[in-house]
Amino acid sequence: MKKQYNTKAILASLLIVGFVGMYSETALNIAMVNLMDVFQISAATAQWLTTGFLLTLGIIMPISGLLLQMFTTRQLFVGSLISLIVGTLVAALAINFEMLMVARVLQAAGMGLLLPLLFNTILVIYPPEKRGAAMGFVGLVIMFAPATGPTIGGLIIEYLTWHFIFWFSLPFLIIGLLIGLKYLENVTEVTKPRIDLFSVLLSTIGFGGVVYGFSKAGEGDEGWGSMVVVMSIIIGLVALFFFVLRQNSMNDPMLNLSVFKFPMYVIGLLLVMICMVVIMSSMIILPMFLQTGAGLSVFTAGLMLLPGSALNGLLSPFIGRLFDRFGPKWLVIPGLIVVATMLWFFTTLSTASSVAFMVALHIGLMVGVAMIWMPSQTNGLNQLPPELYPHGTAVMNTLQQVVGAMGTAVAISILTGGMENYLHGSSAPGKPTELANAMTSGSHDVFLFTMIIALIGLIFGFFIRRVVTDRAIVNSSH
Repeated sequence: MKKQYNTKAILASLLIVGFVGMYSETALNIAMVNLMDVFQISAATAQWLTTGFLLTLGIIMPISGLLLQMFTTRQLFVGSLISLIVGTLVAALAINFEMLMVARVLQAAGMGLLLPLLFNTILVIYPPEKRGAAMGFVGLVIMFAPATGPTIGGLIIEYLTWHFIFWFSLPFLIIGLLIGLKYLENVTEVTKPRIDLFSVLLSTIGFGGVVYGFSKAGEGDEGWGSMVVVMSIIIGLVALFFFVLRQNSMNDPMLNLSVFKFPMYVIGLLLVMICMVVIMSSMIILPMFLQTGAGLSVFTAGLMLLPGSALNGLLSPFIGRLFDRFGPKWLVIPGLIVVATMLWFFTTLSTASSVAFMVALHIGLMVGVAMIWMPSQTNGLNQLPPELYPHGTAVMNTLQQVVGAMGTAVAISILTGGMENYLHGSSAPGKPTELANAMTSGSHDVFLFTMIIALIGLIFGFFIRRVVTDRAIVNSSH
């Protein structure tokens, strides 16, 4: 007999704090220029507020599978919330860059614990036939919160100081904590696995090195030729190679890689990673194109991207319910076709393209992504036996972060290369109109690259099939 949980209250507490955490991840991005001025720091230093956040996530996510087995659900929830609340409070009070940097690391540590906990809890408390709808609400948070961040952040900075980005977040985190303390139960079994410090070290160096290397390359100062970038990625890859060898030789691995034996999980993972590349590339390139190529203000660019991102989030629960009814194939394949088509249209944009056309394309792109992401992810995780849930969510969340950093860096490199090629053949490379044309040319290259990635995803999409879960979910409280 499966235990009954107050699923609505549990989901509400996790979604509230997840939304605030994801929102504050991107809300600060729009304040970067402002922060450079206030703290008298360079762009490369300011970039650390984002890179440091990603790096902390890249280090914590791989060990989340281990933590989910070592601590109770409530202990992890309270731990992640304390880290988020303290981080947000320190950020709100920050008087210098160092203080804000510490706050960002604390926030990322909280998010690094909270996201795997969110996925794992849903897998345990919802039966397979209802998971799509629940995962749809997670999709709303994961997509809608980061999308609203820059717009709300822009509004706050317009009328108040950047500190209020964090002051406004604080009460919601406290409310989420209180709801969680009242309703969240311990849903997983604490097995107290032995901690293999060497695995933790290899994972930290491996994932940390790769994320750091790609993030540095994406900053665009020295790019891929930088010794720091090359060495970070090489050291990271070598550490990951030994990490995989070690996990496969252990009876009780830190990250159980046998999740890769489940074909629908692997296809789901690949499709989620492809979505991540498309989203991260378009999220960094589109605002740059809108500002430099189309000559729009930061706030206008932020507003233009809001309808698509909002619709993506709002559609997620509906798509989750469709997934519960019809399975993944009838959502994923049309979604990939829509994404590839929109990206092809993006390669035709010019400095004269209308605002309405660009907004419509972005809406189409984000609707397509919503059709792919949650069905692929939920279907993949559904194939895993319950004892692999923590490992499946840890692998998926970790690789999303790594691919996110890679997608950003590769997009910036392609953009820069395309711009340089265009200006190299220009007779007046210093003219503003030529710079706008160069930005357009570079953006086209990025959209072509992401379109090819989406078409590769379409090939994977034809192999996806619904996972029939006839086994009972093992109840952890028996």
